[in-house]
Amino acid sequence: MIGNIQWNDAGNVQKQILRIPGMVSRDEKYQNAMRNSDEQEARTESERALRNVIFSIMVDNMELFKQFQDNSSFKEWLTSMVFNLTYNKEGKPYRGPEDDSGANEER
Repeated sequence: MIGNIQWNDAGNVQKQILRIPGMVSRDEKYQNAMRNSDEQEARTESERALRNVIFSIMVDNMELFKQFQDNSSFKEWLTSMVFNLTYNKEGKPYRGPEDDSGANEER
């Protein structure tokens, strides 16, 4: 169970979700908002960056994309999780568990 959903391809979904915070945190507008704006503006930029990431990974995981688009509680959970992991006043990119293996590279 990830995001309180029973996924058909849980392994692929988990892999994608682990990559999302790092991808969002490398968005330049989000980094600038973290450094130069208040938390609410940074949250707005985080949400915009997350939408862009979700659209970019849609090809690899349509199931994840569909839940993000159609399931408001999952979208809220993912949005909050990504912001809480990535937000910092320095605007530094998130370094997650996959960063050590080199598997968390942007497409």
